Amino acid sequence: MNVFVAALQLSVAGAFVSIPAVRARFGAIATSAAKAELNRQGVRTTVLEENGMRFDAGGHETWAPVSIAAVLAAAAVLNLIGDSWAGMLSWIVLGLVLAINCVILYSNLTATASVRAAFARKGDPELARIDVAALLKAAESGFPRWVWVLQNARHVIVFGASGLALATLALV
Repeated sequence: MNVFVAALQLSVAGAFVSIPAVRARFGAIATSAAKAELNRQGVRTTVLEENGMRFDAGGHETWAPVSIAAVLAAAAVLNLIGDSWAGMLSWIVLGLVLAINCVILYSNLTATASVRAAFARKGDPELARIDVAALLKAAESGFPRWVWVLQNARHVIVFGASGLALATLALV
């Protein structure tokens, strides 16, 4: 049973690392596409950096999912060696992972509105006139089409494997 839970935790860890890996590979292309869209709209292309908007794997886009994956891997190792802390740590970590993934999914679904609101809070008239939907669509075009499948598969793996691991732990 511990091996099964550990395998599920490692699959969730892999899912968390998948998107930063893609962003590291294709993020520069997405950023260039976003800047081209801003240029088309007559907006200074530096607004992305000025407002901490990134499409690459820099900053929290890397350290957060890699940290989560490392904690999941540590919990998996504890399960594999049969450590007495494994069960409790797994409950805590997997519960947090489910909550975090809910926030990620919500953020993905509300990206346009969130960016629009963030730009509006800045009070910069130039930011207010950006067609955010077009900006995000341009950035998205910098990633291969299969990334959409990966992103959704990632959510299925995180929710499914975490839920299955928690159900398994409940049976123990």
